[in-house]
Amino acid sequence: MTHLHSVMPTIGPLLPEIMMALGAMALLMYGAFRGERSTEGVNVGALILLILTFFVVVSGHGKITTLSGAFISDNFSRIMKALILIGSAATILLSRDYFQRERIDRFEYPVMILLCTIGMMVMASANDLISLYLGLELQSLAAYVIAAFHRDDVKSTEAGLKYFVLGALSSGMLLYGASLVYGFTGTVSFPGIVTALSSDSTGLGIVLGIVFIAAGVCFKLAAVPFHMWTPDVYEGSPTPVTAFFASAPKMAAMAMTVRVFIGAFPDVTAIWQQIIIFVSIASMALGSFAAIGQKNIKRLLAYSSIGNVGYALIGLAAGTEEGVRGVIVYMLIYLAMTLGGFAVLLALRRKNQMFETIDDLSGLSRTHPWLAFCLAAMMFSLAGVPPLAGFFGKFYVFAAAIKAGLVTTAVIGVVTSVVGAFYYLRVVKVMYFDEPRDAYEPMPPGIRIVLGLSSALVVLFFLVPAPLVAAAGAAAKSLF
Repeated sequence: MTHLHSVMPTIGPLLPEIMMALGAMALLMYGAFRGERSTEGVNVGALILLILTFFVVVSGHGKITTLSGAFISDNFSRIMKALILIGSAATILLSRDYFQRERIDRFEYPVMILLCTIGMMVMASANDLISLYLGLELQSLAAYVIAAFHRDDVKSTEAGLKYFVLGALSSGMLLYGASLVYGFTGTVSFPGIVTALSSDSTGLGIVLGIVFIAAGVCFKLAAVPFHMWTPDVYEGSPTPVTAFFASAPKMAAMAMTVRVFIGAFPDVTAIWQQIIIFVSIASMALGSFAAIGQKNIKRLLAYSSIGNVGYALIGLAAGTEEGVRGVIVYMLIYLAMTLGGFAVLLALRRKNQMFETIDDLSGLSRTHPWLAFCLAAMMFSLAGVPPLAGFFGKFYVFAAAIKAGLVTTAVIGVVTSVVGAFYYLRVVKVMYFDEPRDAYEPMPPGIRIVLGLSSALVVLFFLVPAPLVAAAGAAAKSLF
């Protein structure tokens, strides 16, 4: 009994991850023994596990470290884990009908989503370079598999292969950067790195280490110049998988980026701030201009996600508590907008065919006014039109940047928002002013739930921003 009491403080902060790992293994065993008949049960089990873990995560409080300081549970990790779990649960709801129709409905898929989610949760709580890398690899290995999940589809297989090859390269760069930082500071722990850098002048080795780590995290964020995989992987992967890549892993990658730069390098902000500003401006510009010529809606959303990462990084570039609060609010709103957008795409199927191009949306307002309204709300929100949620996301990051003296970056952000509004409004124009095509098939209930909740947050955010902004503020405070 005494031994149990001594172990509890160690495993307490790890409880959500342990629950997820045990649950995933149990569902995998169930699926392996029951065969293909188990798919429905594994899907339901995965969904229940994600919901239970969500409640365990949000019920936590305080700041606790365990595993010799390698793993931290604080307000920041909890809010980011909550967003990751919401993204993963929504993906399972969105996937069910699509996978059945495509006849690729297998029990391994929800198990892979769970394993990916464990890796993402570890990334959000990592407090040293080794735990960060372990979380990243667990997330990545599962993600490579689900990108190529539709094995008989050439595009899906190609997407998985591209993601794997480029992902392996980025992991190598991150690991090389981590080894340089370890070599010059003598520690992998974030607090240890802070202590080493505060008592020592920053040499070229540390600068190179930070550059390589930044390259690794930029790949996971799909930020310029490491964005090259995003349009192809988004287009080639099955649509629910694309929705997953655009939501939960983005939350984890942003959590990891904030954790690394604010947690390990707060005393050398001048070095990494320049990198983040460059990446942010390049991502906003490329995301806005490259999307203009896109005809395929998934590629358009891929470039949109690159641009959105650029806007969120403005908050990180500020390097302040207010900036991190802006990042968290932005990512929360981005999650709702992305899931809502993909829910509409998955709801639209004509004669058993998913639509691919923007022109397929022609006249949607006359055949499906409710769906057209929801997608228009997502598009206006992504463009940053008030009073929708997207406006507030941009407002918080731009305000933090201006307060930190990054006026030029904020102005560039506003200009690229105006450019981006062009292609978002083009989608609305096609839905409301073009001639309608044949009606679409009815919407499955799982998609309806995700779309309803996403639309409610995007449209009604301005009524109740205070609790969410306060939660984001408390999470940001825990890092400083």
